[in-house]
Amino acid sequence: MMGIPQQVLAAYGLTGSDTVIKAFGTGLINHTWTVEQQGKKYILQRINTHVFTEPEAIADNISRIAAYLAEQAPDYFFVAPVVARNGRQLITIAGDQGGSFRLFPFVPGSHSKAVATSAAQAFEAARQFGKFTRLLAGFDARSLHATIPGFHDLSLRYRQFQQALETGNADRIRESAELIDYLEAASHLVDRYVAIQQDIHFKVRVTHHDTKISNVLFNDADKALCVIDLDTVMPGHFISDVGDMMRTYLPTVSEEEQDFSRIDLREDMYHAIVEGYQLEMGEELSSREKQAFFYAGQFMIYMQAIRFLADHINNDTYYGARYPGHNYVRAGNQVVLLQKLNALQQKLDR
Repeated sequence: MMGIPQQVLAAYGLTGSDTVIKAFGTGLINHTWTVEQQGKKYILQRINTHVFTEPEAIADNISRIAAYLAEQAPDYFFVAPVVARNGRQLITIAGDQGGSFRLFPFVPGSHSKAVATSAAQAFEAARQFGKFTRLLAGFDARSLHATIPGFHDLSLRYRQFQQALETGNADRIRESAELIDYLEAASHLVDRYVAIQQDIHFKVRVTHHDTKISNVLFNDADKALCVIDLDTVMPGHFISDVGDMMRTYLPTVSEEEQDFSRIDLREDMYHAIVEGYQLEMGEELSSREKQAFFYAGQFMIYMQAIRFLADHINNDTYYGARYPGHNYVRAGNQVVLLQKLNALQQKLDR
């Protein structure tokens, strides 16, 4: 059925001729379907084990977070996986057509958004990501599995960038000289990241790590209900979540835009993210952390720029390319975005 092994549906008691399955969403990593039976609707996902090599680690993280929230914040709306008949939240089927699957209840009256189109939406999303981390302030973040090791490790990403410059495509390195020079000149952002890792005023917290607005559920009144897609929840610093929001909410166009003259930042989105996140996390953040909101955006945009350019130099082995120079364009797009953020910082600091 639609690429879903029958054993998976059976594990959740969803067999029968009245079961309706439809492909769902536009996610690039996991495969997702809606499953309906007898008036009940669910979200079924196959975890991409090329990205998440230990799906059991994801299941364990979510299970322990769900248990903690149920005890410490019982009124918090948390969409926990459905427990299968065998008592497990993850069903693994061997074979080429198998994989690791989990089921979630579909939240009636909810929807997600592909992009943030207003400051109000950005505020709502930032508040929800802040609330998620705040409610887990008493949870031992370091006990969580790193589901993607090194995911937001800027030091690692910079080393990978430097390695690409040593061993990558010589023609592409030569053609990328201007971008390379800019990114190397901005390596002070890596130095600050290293300092943050050693700074006791920057607390390691339960961090979502993938705060694009599509990972927030909204109700029909456009109020955010909760955060979803917890596969990347790991120990981390607040700059990961705030930075990812800034990278994806602030620009007027996406990272795919080839006409760089169209790239601009929406200042109201910046303020909305800061205000929404601090509304929940203001008492949790140290004064040093509160001074790092601009750096959070710089950190994430810069990291994505060097990742795109490294992949271009390495012949597009990670992200792939839909046209010649695709990752070079993406890297240039992010560099312009970083320059725009730097200009906004200078404007607001005056």
